[in-house]
Amino acid sequence: MPHYPDEIEYSEKYQDNTYEYRHVILTKPSAKELYKMTGGKRLLNESEWRGLGVQQSRGWVHYETHRPEPHILLFRRALGTDPTTGLAPATAA
Repeated sequence: MPHYPDEIEYSEKYQDNTYEYRHVILTKPSAKELYKMTGGKRLLNESEWRGLGVQQSRGWVHYETHRPEPHILLFRRALGTDPTTGLAPATAA
């Protein structure tokens, strides 16, 4: 049986050499709204996940859904992204 928190839960950030990551666990009402919006078949854009009540700095992208528990959203952003503007650092050419 899935764990639904009373309030949206945010993991600590973790990273690899390219991205920083975090996961977000939705409440049951938010998860129901997510399913209405997507049928569990696609990723959310920023306005959609913010509309569900997810609050985090700019630059985060919903890149994967945890299939066994679709109310857990996985986010990532490039290392060095400005959290105020959401702009990723310029890559070296």
